[in-house]
Amino acid sequence: MQGKIIKGVAGSYEVYVEGQGVYECRARGVLRRDNQKPLVGDDVEIEELEERGKGVIGRILDRKSVLIRPAVANVDQALVIFAIAKPQPSFNLLDRFLIMMGQQKLSCIICFNKLDLDDAGKGEEYKRIYEACGYRSLTVCAKDGRGLKELRHILRKRTTTVAGPSGVGKSSLINCLQSNVVMETGDISRKIQRGRHTTRHTELIAMGEDTYILDTPGFSSLGLFNLEKEELARFYPEFDPFEINCRFGGCSHTAEPDCGVKKALTEGRVSRIRYENYLLLYEELKNRKKY
Repeated sequence: MQGKIIKGVAGSYEVYVEGQGVYECRARGVLRRDNQKPLVGDDVEIEELEERGKGVIGRILDRKSVLIRPAVANVDQALVIFAIAKPQPSFNLLDRFLIMMGQQKLSCIICFNKLDLDDAGKGEEYKRIYEACGYRSLTVCAKDGRGLKELRHILRKRTTTVAGPSGVGKSSLINCLQSNVVMETGDISRKIQRGRHTTRHTELIAMGEDTYILDTPGFSSLGLFNLEKEELARFYPEFDPFEINCRFGGCSHTAEPDCGVKKALTEGRVSRIRYENYLLLYEELKNRKKY
């Protein structure tokens, strides 16, 4: 039988087989010997065991995509969720997510949640910043449903991995978008204004026909892996139109004179938030020890 892995915890996998239901499976030993680890989202072949509802994964079918973090397969797009407030968004962390998804050639949608707390209208400001950089962005409210119609349209007929730091309302949004699985939600720690981790594993949830979302554990930090400082600028697409005005080829847009990107920054044509994050990440990559 063929099915799709919808959940994996500690070497045990739940495999959904259309028309049959969910089977609790282990991977066959040959997969482990060949260093083939099943991932949530994998299409697999399973062999049913005598015990009802049990099976063995014998083969992983070809993957159309693989993400390293979160470790999932066959994903079409990423939905990165941040809160407008409580907790305040970390744009440095958001840019890290976008770089990570860009490295894996996955299109990314940015969702700013908690419109009900947006008394200052910051959500539209954040949305404009990232739309100007070429990212599809939207503001929503899991509490009262604003923006959810547009979000459902974006997710339809796609498999979407949902990511973001803890406490931003990922699980609450998922509960609003579907009715099959109720995700545990958590309060924000009053002392540190950060969310408690409520998602402890990666799980594939059906929202409708050919429409799936992957909920993943929240992140509070994210390193930049396998990236050289000279490559960083290509993950800031808003720099592209202005690089032609740089005096030096290979300009890093940091300390060089006559830099087209820095000139665009002073003219308000490049976001200061994004540029300052670029400088921080550039220094991080520059000072990273190589072994």
